[in-house]
Amino acid sequence: MSGESVPLVEVPAAICERLAEFGASDRANRALLYRALANQPEILTGWIELAWRLCQHCATPRRLRELMIVRGAQVAGCEYELRNHKDLALANGVTAAELEFLPEWRLSSTFSSGERAALALAEAMLAGDVPDDVLADLEIHFSPQERVELIVTAGFYAMVPRVVSAFRLPLEKRHR
Repeated sequence: MSGESVPLVEVPAAICERLAEFGASDRANRALLYRALANQPEILTGWIELAWRLCQHCATPRRLRELMIVRGAQVAGCEYELRNHKDLALANGVTAAELEFLPEWRLSSTFSSGERAALALAEAMLAGDVPDDVLADLEIHFSPQERVELIVTAGFYAMVPRVVSAFRLPLEKRHR
């Protein structure tokens, strides 16, 4: 199969308005992933509501969640998501050096124990099984509310690479 598995259509105006309410740039309205999802506006609406709430309405630091998302994209081999979230990670306090060490986070002293617990969760969620020791370590560092945020973030961003792959999305123009 060549090209996308569904047509890329315009994002409906009401969804563009909702994105604007979240503070998204006009670029979000043209994102290939949103344009693929726009073939089913109800699904796109739900996707946007969850994705943007995870980005903006959490008690855990955005920096931490971006580390998890980038690591998940690395493990999943999803260049589309990796390129988008490396930029977001840098914009939210992750350093270029930290991104460089992220694939070897277990061997690096660069990351705090809480960050290491969250990264272990992200990798376990991608693998499809979260061991008890990963959850126990998470409990040491994070409140129940924060654990919900991190678990849902890890789960959502374990799904994203699979959806991007099934849609056969190319990189966004700015990343080509």
